[in-house]
Amino acid sequence: MKREAFERLVAEALDNLPEDIQHALDNVDVVIEDWADGGTLRRAGLRHPTQLLGFYHGVPRTKRGRGYNLVLPDKISIYRRPIQMRARTDDEVRRIVQRVVRHEIAHHFGIDDARLRDIGAY
Repeated sequence: MKREAFERLVAEALDNLPEDIQHALDNVDVVIEDWADGGTLRRAGLRHPTQLLGFYHGVPRTKRGRGYNLVLPDKISIYRRPIQMRARTDDEVRRIVQRVVRHEIAHHFGIDDARLRDIGAY
């Protein structure tokens, strides 16, 4: 899948979020990268870039205090190549992108991996 098509899938995933979630996103950019860098892999506790599909870089909304102002946007990275490696069809890529985008946005709202497992989001 070409990068432009992948970018459309990420945009579609964001557009498909419930309106209240879209409006509540605050100071966060979603970017597409081919692979996670070494520092991100270390923070995620992983060794190989094929293992990481997305990552939230930032301060979750639940942790922002009074002093949270004039800061650069948080960043949600969606890693194109690992997602494409896991999928056999374009429809599988679409499903994975939808899941990864929602997962990383959950982190923006302060929901950690343990809670996502508890609610069956994995």
